[in-house]
Amino acid sequence: MKKQDIEFMRYACELAVRGLGHTRPNPAVGAVVVKNGKVVGRGWHKKCGGDHAEVAALKDAVRTFRKQGLTAAALGDCELFVTLEPCSKAGRVGACTDAIAAAGLRRVVYAVADPNPTNRGKAKRALARNGIACELFKGDQDVTAECRTLIVPFRKHITTGLPYVTVKLAMSLDGKICDNWGGSNWISCAASRARTNEMRSRVDAIMVGAETVRKDDPSLLARIHPNPDLIRVIISKSGKLPKKAQVFTDGKNPTLVFDDAKKALRKLGKMGVTSVLCEGGLKLATSLADAGLVDEWLTVMAPVVIGSRRIVKAIRGKTFHVTSDHVDGDSFCNAGLSDFANWPCEA
Repeated sequence: MKKQDIEFMRYACELAVRGLGHTRPNPAVGAVVVKNGKVVGRGWHKKCGGDHAEVAALKDAVRTFRKQGLTAAALGDCELFVTLEPCSKAGRVGACTDAIAAAGLRRVVYAVADPNPTNRGKAKRALARNGIACELFKGDQDVTAECRTLIVPFRKHITTGLPYVTVKLAMSLDGKICDNWGGSNWISCAASRARTNEMRSRVDAIMVGAETVRKDDPSLLARIHPNPDLIRVIISKSGKLPKKAQVFTDGKNPTLVFDDAKKALRKLGKMGVTSVLCEGGLKLATSLADAGLVDEWLTVMAPVVIGSRRIVKAIRGKTFHVTSDHVDGDSFCNAGLSDFANWPCEA
């Protein structure tokens, strides 16, 4: 595999990221068309029912050729790099292998085999019948890992019918996710909240418990990079929620209310939702974990000591240092709480 091929696949992966949170129930996929060592077409899957990444990249390449005074026949000497094996069976749109065959490409390289049994392993045979080489990318393990990460939610959904669930909680050094009055705004710092907001823009749904809505009145929206396709999900056994809460009155993304998290995930799966970010509270998070429904748990350990104070009066550390020492999986986090703190500590 040429070194240049690695860069082409990395670029395809970067393009695919743009589709995260918008393509359900399809995966996020990116593709580039290359001619004589140069990218002439680029594309990513933007929305279910729209062009797949391969077709988008081919159309972009044709536009490039037209500007150069060339015709679509120029595709005959091109290569396609795509993050996921091209589909070989038509669905809402035509099969990508048909589009590739019609374009007459010379070579196709894909990073990850399609986990959907309908398509898995069939692209190579379909393209070989048209004289097109099709091979699995083996150029760089890190790039392959990035491409695999992109389709993890899709892989779970296509094999189980359930969305991939990530639980994210912010916790103080003294083990609290809220103060003694139930307040939880804000334990983590602004930078951490911005990172969480970015996560919201890349998932299909946000899930919280009823108490989070009652006490914090969150918007549950991705504000830095707005995601109009995001679904807000509230779990409330009683159904008694404030009618004036933002999630019901802001006129933005839809909000669904369920009385049980398991039922919610089954329903969301049937709706095509592939990824859910659960942001609280602890009762909901632990119930999901107890039921074996959590795929990934993210704890933001903030250098804050709440004690018996309200969060607004909590002591925030001046520095935060995570050592490389681990004992049976435990990470030792050190936080400096005064101006005298200096890490690493001298003996």
